[in-house]
This record gives sequence, structure tokens and C-alpha cells, in this order.
Amino acid sequence: MGQIVSDVTELLDYKDDKKQAKTQRQEILKQMAIDDAEKTNLVKKVLASQRAKYGASGMSNSGVTEGAVLKRIKAETAAPYEKKRSENLNKLSKARAKKPNLLKSLLSRFDEIVG
Repeated sequence: MGQIVSDVTELLDYKDDKKQAKTQRQEILKQMAIDDAEKTNLVKKVLASQRAKYGASGMSNSGVTEGAVLKRIKAETAAPYEKKRSENLNKLSKARAKKPNLLKSLLSRFDEIVG
């Protein structure tokens, strides 16, 4: 009888762990979306300030392509966010509940059960 209670408890714990893992994944995804929005806004701000700086100094677009400047700015500002993204993806892969294997549990105690 004690083993049945243990198995039922294990199943109920799994259900709770599964809910926790789902909540954790949702939080990580929400944080990733916030980080992505922050990165986009940062790139826009830096690009705008770069354009203003070039315009104030009298530089024209000749010789400096907007695409090259944008690519450099994206690379500079995206580095910390890429690290956070890879960490969050790693957390996502680990945010899982361990599913109990009742059949394996029963087979390991088969002789004891049949008696």
C-alpha cells in the first residue's frame, strides 16, 4: 500500500513540476521578447545619434554607406543581448519536468508485488 501512495505522490509532484516548468518557460520567453525590443530600440537610438553626429560634422553619405554603419552598430550593440539570448535558450532547454516511469517502477518490484 505504501508503494501505491508513493507512486501517486510521484505523479502529483510531476503534475506540479510540469506547471512550474511551463511558468518558467513563459517567463523566459517574456524576458527574451523584452530583451529583443530593448536591443532594437538601442540600435535605433545609436543609429540616430550617429546620423546626427555625422550631419553636425558636415559629413555626407559619400564614402560611408548607411548599411555599413548600421551593420557595425548592430554588431556592437547586439553582443550583450546575444549572450543573454543564448543563456535564456539554455535555461529553456533545462526547464522541463522529469516524467515518472511507473512501468519501470513496477517491473523493478514485480517479484515483491506478485509475491
